[in-house]
Amino acid sequence: MDARIRKADHPMPEMAAFVAEVRSAFGDEAIDDAVRRGKAGEPGFYACENGHAVGTASPANENVWRANAALRDRQYCPGCDGGCVGQGIGCKEWLKRTTSKENS
Repeated sequence: MDARIRKADHPMPEMAAFVAEVRSAFGDEAIDDAVRRGKAGEPGFYACENGHAVGTASPANENVWRANAALRDRQYCPGCDGGCVGQGIGCKEWLKRTTSKENS
């Protein structure tokens, strides 16, 4: 693999340089194992550059919760379960509303 990395016309020159740096930090055995496992279908190694890809990409996770400004501005009031996020009201008002609905 080193011979291909050293070629001036490598199809993935930036990834090859990165792998060479990681190889010097972690050793040939660890990197060769990761690359081998990625090529075998495990999502442990994946590289893509210039239309070429090697390894197995991690599966897309559709069950993702992204933080937005409403979440970042939260105070995390005691007793709040986060239901107020995105409702346009604060925790205290949300708790009052949900408590009054539960008691009705």
